[in-house]
Amino acid sequence: MLDILLPILIAAALALAAIGAARRVRLWRQGRPARVDLLKGLAAMPRRYLVDLHHVVARDKVMSNTHVATAGGFVAAAVLMILVHGLGLAEGVLGWLLLLASATMFVGSLFVARRRLNPPARLSRGPWMRLPKSLMVFSLSVFVITLPSVGLLPEGLLAGAGGVILTLLLALLVTWGLAEMLVGMGWGGPMKHAFAGALHLAFHRRPERFSTRRGGEGRSTGLKALNLEDPEAPLGVEKPADFTWNQLLGFDACVQCGRCEAVCPAFAAGQPLNPKKLIQDMVVGLAGGSDAGYAGSPYPDRPVGEHHGSPHGPIVAREGKALVDAETLWSCTTCRACVEECPMMIEHVDAIVDMRRFLTLEHGQTPGKGAEVLDNLIATDNPGGFDPGARMHWAADLELPLMSQRGEADVLLWLGDGAYDMRNQRTLRALIKVLRAAGVDFAVLGDEERDSGDVARRLGDEATFQSLARRNIATLSKYRFDRIITCDPHSFHVLGNEYGELGGDYDVFHHSTFIAELYDAGRLTFRAWKGGRVTYHDPCYLGRYNGEFEAPRNVLKALGIEVAEMQRSGFRSRCCGGGGGAPITDVPGKQRIPDMRMGDVQETGADLVAVGCPQCTAMLEGVVDSDAEVRDIAELVADALVDSTPSSTPGPASTRQPLAEEVA
Repeated sequence: MLDILLPILIAAALALAAIGAARRVRLWRQGRPARVDLLKGLAAMPRRYLVDLHHVVARDKVMSNTHVATAGGFVAAAVLMILVHGLGLAEGVLGWLLLLASATMFVGSLFVARRRLNPPARLSRGPWMRLPKSLMVFSLSVFVITLPSVGLLPEGLLAGAGGVILTLLLALLVTWGLAEMLVGMGWGGPMKHAFAGALHLAFHRRPERFSTRRGGEGRSTGLKALNLEDPEAPLGVEKPADFTWNQLLGFDACVQCGRCEAVCPAFAAGQPLNPKKLIQDMVVGLAGGSDAGYAGSPYPDRPVGEHHGSPHGPIVAREGKALVDAETLWSCTTCRACVEECPMMIEHVDAIVDMRRFLTLEHGQTPGKGAEVLDNLIATDNPGGFDPGARMHWAADLELPLMSQRGEADVLLWLGDGAYDMRNQRTLRALIKVLRAAGVDFAVLGDEERDSGDVARRLGDEATFQSLARRNIATLSKYRFDRIITCDPHSFHVLGNEYGELGGDYDVFHHSTFIAELYDAGRLTFRAWKGGRVTYHDPCYLGRYNGEFEAPRNVLKALGIEVAEMQRSGFRSRCCGGGGGAPITDVPGKQRIPDMRMGDVQETGADLVAVGCPQCTAMLEGVVDSDAEVRDIAELVADALVDSTPSSTPGPASTRQPLAEEVA
């Protein structure tokens, strides 16, 4: 009897799954067009799943092994079940392989069940709580119905009245398992992410994120430029259907694990942002309806059930409730901690900036001092509204070489808007002292330099960003230099990763990386460190955005400093709260993000926190109840210089040997 029922059940499940998949695809296709390589993406999907995705999942070894057992066991069991019970190919080793796959899946489901007995706060509950049962029922029922195929269960056991009852019971269990595991992929439920997630990996909007090397070392963090020349192109995202179809696909891939929630600085500070909830609200908008069915942590101070949306309705309502409150979008510091932790590799920050762009460009709804800062950038080329001709006043006694006079140099020193800030001027002076001590041939743009445009772009003003960027690119094109050096990770990121799309391709280095090279080349000598205990704060735009974690630590090591690492360091470093225009929009929360970060510093017992970013310096020094001193790496290096270092007067560019050749 099972021989008759099983092919029918499997065929019905596959048919319903196909209908559900087509339905889901129609939802995604409501989004704007996006060009993808279908065949190349599908061919790359297995490697992206087994290498890149598991590179993230493997940070939790127990859950990594659990996922391998359950997901791997399910894929193998589903394929083999179709062959063995759907097509009747039970001869040979296929039946034994199916037993092994279903048993492996069952063992994995036990660990899932254990996890769900006392789930961490970040995990969504609701329908997800039945996932262990679904996994167990599917794997166990497939295992049992396969036993007769390999001769481990007498055929006579299923004969007679008792056999009929047992057969019907097994058929019901199989039906339950097929409904959850196969049909549920297209119709919703806990397994929806499996179908969407696989296609998301194949058609990711940032395929360059996926590595061709073992370990998932691919990195793509620059924002995509808007086409401002096309009058038909939308200026940002007003409604869910304004996202590209593969962005909507990415939102649907969310497994609601809450890893993003656990690392979000705004969520921890009690601001109205939870990246997991935001993605789920986009899914609500994609399908239409209410967030009342959401069973995870809400936005801080925002109850579940109040947000409604539709594919063609506004995400942020100008009046009344919609999918998302504007304060949610402006709470983001763009630190990318959520993106770094997401096992499905969803791009939360891209989505947030896309929605900000609409609010800023179409409605001018930039909160706090946002409008003032953007007006200043338009009028004076700097966010503070300072006289552009005063950019170099702080360096009047330094006699800095100007590109306009030199025409070329080995190194172009990008000052950034810290040139107007008295605190950062100390960092710039220290860096200049280091460059001269190492005999580096460098020059600056002086008054020709404009703001890099980072703040404008994160606030959603793509027009002002592109205007600044194009003028900077035009200026840089007049001169010859090998590399750009800056002590500002935000300028470092924008110049190196976002100007290229507009025609400006440069080799850009953070000053810590350059100082490390100078030291390795023997061009700097330091006195031994005699200070106190030191910790190091990883800037988001240097670390998570650009993967530079080692160079700053190598410089501190060269100074004789043994870094007392904070619990959240490296790629899991806690944001200082200074990125993404957050200090400008100033959305209130229950506590301040820099206060939390200085609390991390205090836990190390450090007397000094070394930094490599003017934004981080400003935010951390603004914590009033901390005794730890905040100093830039350049300041520490300048103080430790030995007088016997090379001459401080750089030679002409034509006679200087480039550093890259010296190192080689």
